[in-house]
Order: sequence, then C-alpha cells, then structure tokens
Amino acid sequence: MERWGADLYGQPCAACGFDWTIEPTAARDLVLTLPDRLAHTTTGRTGAERHADLGWDVTSYVCHVGDNLRAWAERLASGWLAGRTDVVGYDPDALAEARGYSAVPLAVALWSLQASVILWVASVDRALAAGVTLQHATRGPQRADDVARNNAHDAVHHEHDIARILAG
Repeated sequence: MERWGADLYGQPCAACGFDWTIEPTAARDLVLTLPDRLAHTTTGRTGAERHADLGWDVTSYVCHVGDNLRAWAERLASGWLAGRTDVVGYDPDALAEARGYSAVPLAVALWSLQASVILWVASVDRALAAGVTLQHATRGPQRADDVARNNAHDAVHHEHDIARILAG
C-alpha cells in the first residue's frame, strides 16, 4: 500500500503546515478560495519564475493543481453519478509534458484553475453527501473525506511552493 496523507507528509505537513485533521468542509473552503489567493500572489508575475529546489515554474504548479482537482472531481463523480469507484494513479510529470504546461500563459492557467475548482467543489459536495468511497489502486480505500483533505493538501502544498518561488 502506498503511503499517503499525514503518513507520508507528517502531521502537520512538514513543508506547508497543512493540518490533516481539518474538517472536509474546511478543506473544501480552502480549495474554493485558492484561485483568488493565487491570482493575488502572482499579480505582476510572468509565471515563468523558478526555484532551484523545485521542479516546475509557477505556471506549471498552477496547471498541475487545476488538473489534479479536475481529475479528482471526475473520479468522485464516477462514484456518486455512476457508482464506479475504482481509481488508478497518474504520472503528474507525464501529464505536464503532454499538456505543455511550460507553454501555457499564467492568466490561462489561473482561468483553468478557477474552472477546475468549480467542478471539484460541486463534486466533493455531492460525494460527501453520498458517502462515496473510492478504491485507489495503490492507496486503497479513499473516502470522500480523505479525497477532500488530500486534494486540499495538494493545493495548499503547491501554493506554498509558488510562494517559495516568488520569494526568490
């Protein structure tokens, strides 16, 4: 079984301080407000900024968070809409390459993130209400509560990465 969540990142997350005991609705709200926070943080920036210790530029992190939220929105919808709960992993670096993150303008990445957040929030709300539990191929059972926390952590963790990049 793949280590994930607090087991992998620590409680709280050693890098970004995310508290894994957060209520799923509070995790949802963190994600809901992310596009505005990132738009503010990146004002006047190109998105091409990088940090020597991190693998992607600012725009690529924004694209990744949007893609991750969209993928999990679909996975949760498979549970509450179609009754299908099997989930496989994906390689975020391969997706970044396939989508050409480095060529996406920052403004477009932020726009896409906003659209992903809208879909994700709606799907999380439905999945929480329906008590969806997904069966992840390498992580095992992932309740909607777990997904809300995991996805919020991914978003907050990469928000932290973006702040590190922009701090120089």
